[in-house]
Amino acid sequence: MKISDAESPWHAIDANKVWELVGSSIEGLSTQEATRRLQETGANVLPQPASPNLIHTLLRQLKSPLIAVLGVAAMLSAVVGDEKDALLISAVVAVNAVIGGLQEWKAHARCFALRQLIKVQAIVLRDRKKVELNSESLVIGDAIWLESGQVVPADVRLVDSHNLEIDESLLTGESGAVQKRAKGFIAAKTPLAERGTMAYAGTTVSRGRGLGVVVATGKTTEVGDLASDLQTVPPGKPPLVVRMDLFSKRVGVFVIISAAAVGWLSIAQGGTDLLTALKLAVALAVSAIPEGLPVALTVALSVASHRMAKQKVIVRRLPAVEGLGSCTLIASDKTGTLTYNQLSVQEVVLRGEPPIRLVLHQKEKRENPRQLERLLPIARCAVLCNEGEVYKKDDWWEGRGDPTDQALLIMGIELGVSKQKELLEQPQCNTIPFEPEQRYAASFHQRDDGEVMVAVKGAPERIIPMCQPEAQWGIEAAEELANRGLRVLALASGTTSKSALEETTPSEPGNLQLLGVIGLRDPLRRGAKEAIDQCHQAGIRVWIVTGDHPTTAGIVGKELGIIKNTLDVVTGAEIEAASPESLKRIVSRANVYARVSPHQKLLLVEQAQKAGEFVAVTGDGVNDAPALRAAQIGIAMGRAGTDVARDAADLILLDDGFPSIVDGIQQGRIAYDNVRKVIVLLVSCGAAEITVLALAVGFSLPLPLLPVQLLWLNLVTNGIQDVALAFEPEEGDVLKRRPRPPQEAVFNGLLIKRTALAAVVMGGVGFILFSELLKHGWGVEQARNALLLQMVMFETVQAGNSRLERKSVFQDQPWHSPVVVAGTAGGFALHVWMMNWGVGSAALGTGPLPVDLWLVISGLSLCPLVAVEIQKTLVRRKVL
Repeated sequence: MKISDAESPWHAIDANKVWELVGSSIEGLSTQEATRRLQETGANVLPQPASPNLIHTLLRQLKSPLIAVLGVAAMLSAVVGDEKDALLISAVVAVNAVIGGLQEWKAHARCFALRQLIKVQAIVLRDRKKVELNSESLVIGDAIWLESGQVVPADVRLVDSHNLEIDESLLTGESGAVQKRAKGFIAAKTPLAERGTMAYAGTTVSRGRGLGVVVATGKTTEVGDLASDLQTVPPGKPPLVVRMDLFSKRVGVFVIISAAAVGWLSIAQGGTDLLTALKLAVALAVSAIPEGLPVALTVALSVASHRMAKQKVIVRRLPAVEGLGSCTLIASDKTGTLTYNQLSVQEVVLRGEPPIRLVLHQKEKRENPRQLERLLPIARCAVLCNEGEVYKKDDWWEGRGDPTDQALLIMGIELGVSKQKELLEQPQCNTIPFEPEQRYAASFHQRDDGEVMVAVKGAPERIIPMCQPEAQWGIEAAEELANRGLRVLALASGTTSKSALEETTPSEPGNLQLLGVIGLRDPLRRGAKEAIDQCHQAGIRVWIVTGDHPTTAGIVGKELGIIKNTLDVVTGAEIEAASPESLKRIVSRANVYARVSPHQKLLLVEQAQKAGEFVAVTGDGVNDAPALRAAQIGIAMGRAGTDVARDAADLILLDDGFPSIVDGIQQGRIAYDNVRKVIVLLVSCGAAEITVLALAVGFSLPLPLLPVQLLWLNLVTNGIQDVALAFEPEEGDVLKRRPRPPQEAVFNGLLIKRTALAAVVMGGVGFILFSELLKHGWGVEQARNALLLQMVMFETVQAGNSRLERKSVFQDQPWHSPVVVAGTAGGFALHVWMMNWGVGSAALGTGPLPVDLWLVISGLSLCPLVAVEIQKTLVRRKVL
């Protein structure tokens, strides 16, 4: 039942031969034979991804290199007998897994809720009788009928067709319905978008009817092949994952080297045994590892995810939040993403007047009542000569019938003309249905005065000869609209003989009045042009990658400002013929690609990634799924998108609007800024602790802070403050900055200098305080108590420093960051309570301090503020 690779594909085989190859006939299959084939080939369903598993989702959070470093630190703590420290670090790992896992699992579950569970029904010939079956029961060889409005349930080779047109946009990106014909020769290498003898699973019949034989089901269909291919396409890594992996590895290497060096130095100085040196090394490791980073990072991304959800963007994988903000290139599908994937009347040309523009979903308000009145006759003609139906659902037009008919009905509704009302006033008495050969349709209506009115629509070159001589103005109008890439239709009306009332096919109308010429197209989505302008302002390249016709793609690209000339379009054929070097040049200059196959779209994405781009891909069709999966960030449409596309994506747009992508980019950049702020705070405070420890070892002083005190600083007081930084609002105009270079680490030169400065100041001042207290007769425990308070206050000040990467803290009011104010105050208050609470005091080795020492510590805590403000001033003046 399957053609070998040596034979022609289904679309190139004669219709009569197909029956023989599939072991069937025009009389269909018997129930017994169909049941046997179903058992042999399986149900006609696509491969389904596994349901989200909470346990697996939680465990996936543990793959971060930083989590691995924390795990090693926990094990070392357990080895040297510090079970309390080991438990604390393990708790951090667990909390991070729970927060990130729950967020991701909820997103997966919501995505699964979007899956359409409607069962497609099919009309099939079984046992020589027409029966309606669930599409899952179809097998190869079934004789199947296709009708207007029906979803094609399997890949079908047509054997008979009548005025059949099918919307194949989910497979090809072609915005208009494609005319089908069962007869005729089609070459074997014909592109999928031009295979007129085939109807493919998942596409929708727009007009007409047809009879065909099922030639592929389930995973062997075109849709199924793409779904199966997704399993072999490795997912792209979001930029934050790449950067954090690198950062974590560097932290791990630094921790190992530093801990080993300090341990060796303490032994070399004498008086330190191996166990003590190991404990010192663990203490230093605890200082160096930013234990609070995994939790703070997860919280920062979760906050951004929540903010994006308000913009109707579902985040399926948390790192994708920041990834959208870091992307340097968006490869966007055209149909359904930048356009509505719904034909709309864009312009109406009346005699003696300039074109009148109409807007989809929005009633035009005109100050010229006469112009509105002149549009009414053409609107009445459009709704009378019409076989379609439309209705609004959730502020979205839906309907049945030919897309052109639907567009005409929407135009009528926008102009206040109702098909139902017009038919009541002028009942239909006869019709001439549209046929591709005759290229027009006519509808006859009985008027109250006894006359028969005829409404006609069709190709201008067909309609205008039916009209009175003065209608020649319509030819020039039609050419002008066609030259701008619009689909052109002429509408005319008049009266005809009463013979049209008879139950016979009326003769071709004549002596009509040309009411106007209209231009239709799949219009740009509202806000798409502005969104792409914002992308360009933010330094992000935008591609259009579509299966649609080059002319259509070029016009859309020019209107959106993506290209300057409609000829600057690269076709799939050019991509196929290009050498690796040529393809590299094409990708570097071209921004619009048309007649592109799914494989070629994937090839373009991979080539852009090789060129150093961080790529986000948008799309809604099955044809977009491989590229969605391979990109660093895949963005699928939630409303009109297919299940296959949504399963392959990282983000889902519930409103299908390209402007939501820009909102996501903004939130992603804010999230990345906040991640950097968190890292600055944690690394600078950790480095300050290392500085204190290293100086103490170098000057042969006792261990200034115990591991449990270091953990208290890193996990509790600092942990509260860094999580608070994750809630920071936008610092400035993030959409006016260029994307960060893909190769740039989380820490750039500016932040390294600032972090080092703050660490040296805090560590140096802290060591001086500790050594001076010992010099003046304070006990080691008391000195550690004072130093611990000093480090907590340093953290509080440094949290304020970290809030603003560019501006001075005095340029922004603290109440603009209420969460940071509450977090720093809460962390400080918690430490003061622990200092004076019996159980807490015993656990941390702390106690009350005299007032004069409190004053000294409070004054010293301002040192990092002064140092960082000086550095910011020098940077703004370009001295540094």
